[in-house]
Amino acid sequence: MRRVLRRSFFDRPTLIVAEELIGKFLVRERDGVRSAHMLTEVEAYDGPKDRASHAFRGRTPRNSVMFGPAGALYVYFTYGMHHMLNVTTGPEDYPAAVLIRGVESIVGPGRLTKALGITRELDRLPATKASGLWFEDRGVVLAPRAIQRTGRIGIAYAGPLWSKRRYRFVRKQE
Repeated sequence: MRRVLRRSFFDRPTLIVAEELIGKFLVRERDGVRSAHMLTEVEAYDGPKDRASHAFRGRTPRNSVMFGPAGALYVYFTYGMHHMLNVTTGPEDYPAAVLIRGVESIVGPGRLTKALGITRELDRLPATKASGLWFEDRGVVLAPRAIQRTGRIGIAYAGPLWSKRRYRFVRKQE
């Protein structure tokens, strides 16, 4: 079974979407070659009060995609060398997204985007086959105990209240 995740999947509370993305597949098609990778690590950024979110200080040209419809790709460039892939969640005007941190064979959001050729060219596009980057449910069912929740990584600047929130979801190694 292969089912493309539609906008309705992403148009739900961010933490639910983030947890349910574990075990789903990120599919990339470019130059006539398609690859699919099971998601194993994500982080949620949930709303305007989340001090770790790009939307915390309000809407900007860079983060405005987070305020738009669910299921859009938010790709930004950081540290002068890495692209980061996010997918927007929840209702319009509520800025939220899930950062894709890893898949079964690639750990780290910068390594992931480099390996799959994900750049800002995809920013703001819907996560659909037409964009060349989308998410699929391939029938993998994970037991709740197979997913670990932890604090997010690399956001100490947001303060202990926000950096320690268990908004990171990781598939446990069996």
